Amino acid sequence: MFSPDGYRALTERAALVRRTDRGVLAVTGADRLSWLQGLLTNDVMALPTGGVCDAAYLTPQGRMITDLRVFNLQDRVLLDVPASLAEALQQRLDGLLFSEDAQIANQSTDMSVVEVHGPQASAVVDGLGMTRDDAFDLPGFTAFVPSAVIEMFVQNLTGRGAEATTLETLDIVRIEAGRPAFLVDMDEHTIPLEAGLEQRAISFTKGCYVGQEVIVRVTHRGGGRVAKKLVGLRLSKGQLPAGGEVLSSAGRDVGRLTSSAWSPAVESGIALGYVHRDFTAPGTMLNVSTSPAQLTGEVTPLPFIRRKSTGS
Repeated sequence: MFSPDGYRALTERAALVRRTDRGVLAVTGADRLSWLQGLLTNDVMALPTGGVCDAAYLTPQGRMITDLRVFNLQDRVLLDVPASLAEALQQRLDGLLFSEDAQIANQSTDMSVVEVHGPQASAVVDGLGMTRDDAFDLPGFTAFVPSAVIEMFVQNLTGRGAEATTLETLDIVRIEAGRPAFLVDMDEHTIPLEAGLEQRAISFTKGCYVGQEVIVRVTHRGGGRVAKKLVGLRLSKGQLPAGGEVLSSAGRDVGRLTSSAWSPAVESGIALGYVHRDFTAPGTMLNVSTSPAQLTGEVTPLPFIRRKSTGS
């Protein structure tokens, strides 16, 4: 459920969110980084100890199996993945281990993901060893906490001034930041370039990885042109459309909407969706086929709100 107080904490102060929607895979062994380097789209070998990056895991055809965040800790690498996919991903990745000194375990039951976001997040988490990761265009921090002590950890954060809020509230900030979510705005049919992931999750200077040939071919030979692209839409007044609604122009279907929310900051309904590349220019007006009334959406540059200058 959306929390107005939680939204204000996220955008004006500091809010903590228990990421029950996320699973955790732990990769150990001396070859853990080099093994992941050959599988994931980003340059994980370049991560310093304590560093984090976004990445994607692709099929050989360049379609997404999942997106993920990669945390390089002292003695292991933690992969932050969609919770519903954690077990299947662990089994799939484990099947790709041969002679490498690496092991992968699903620690989703034993470990919880806790995040703190907001302009005052740095002060709240000072000294706790949380990893900086500004995923939503706000100062943000992540901790992987043993489930046995999660309540104590959360109480410590709230005692420091973090206000607990909901996943639904965080999702509004996610959409405002223009950050697509896997299983919502991306799926097994998505090419990362369609979702704009090249800006944060793909390295074009690292060595080979699964699906690289497709990404390179589209980027260098095709000039980065894909059939459809993720865009932001500022909606006209009316009910919020659901994901999957058709986007059209002059009676022609040109795309699909994937996420929508009412944004207190924009004071309007906003949405993410994929549209044909000929309709991605800011200011383009599209019809959103919804019942009982038809809405319109104006293509808007992402993110909807630029907040990165807030906080330290």
